[in-house]
Amino acid sequence: SAAKLKKAQDAITAMRPYSNKLSELMQRFSGASGTGEKSFTNKRKIKKVLVIAISSNRGLCGAFNANIAKEINIIKSRDEFKKAEIDFLTIGKKIKDTLEKTEKIIQNDSDVFDDLNYERVSKITEKLMELFLTQEYDHMEIVYNSFKNAATQIIKSEQFLPIPLNEKEESENALYIFEPSLELIVSTLIPKSLKMQLFKAIRDSFASEHGARMTAMHKATDNASELRDELKLTYNKARQASITNEILEIVGGAEALNG
Repeated sequence: SAAKLKKAQDAITAMRPYSNKLSELMQRFSGASGTGEKSFTNKRKIKKVLVIAISSNRGLCGAFNANIAKEINIIKSRDEFKKAEIDFLTIGKKIKDTLEKTEKIIQNDSDVFDDLNYERVSKITEKLMELFLTQEYDHMEIVYNSFKNAATQIIKSEQFLPIPLNEKEESENALYIFEPSLELIVSTLIPKSLKMQLFKAIRDSFASEHGARMTAMHKATDNASELRDELKLTYNKARQASITNEILEIVGGAEALNG
């Protein structure tokens, strides 16, 4: 478990700087594009929402999966979504099992964790982009556990589509010279950035899962050791009391014979 955590931690730590910078560039320039790529930034009246919920396939990881379910309830209670229809795309068997009882799941991709790679996540992202472009959904949100360290996972809810623009920095676009053109750069940047955003979220969740499981198992081991010590102490006290009673009975019997 420690080896798996180290590998997952190294993977998410290595990709974060690239992913964050890519998202920053996308948010800064995509709104300025004069092409049809603005379709990914335009806000629409929210009638249908898709929540991409990421959990684990296995249990024994503390409150890891329960926190995802709690965050989903918070999202559903938002004022902007109260009149909207909310569907789900699940990545992880645990959240699928929880949601399928009461919610509509349009797709389940729990097998992603069997062989976690960029190409597999890219296909999911392309499907999501298509659903947004065809106005099947007006808003998309990703819910996942972000990895901080082995003992700490931070629950996050991120807007996926439409792309949130960094309006503060839009005025600075004039400071850049774009080659071959801003439109071409943005048309390449948007799909790459969205794919990386989802891939990072899944990687984050994967590392968080191993951290949560290792912490939960460590606590379980400590609790078991503590319970063992308590039971051993109780046993020794009962054994000592039993021996004392037997001695008293022997002494009492001997005195009765002598008397």
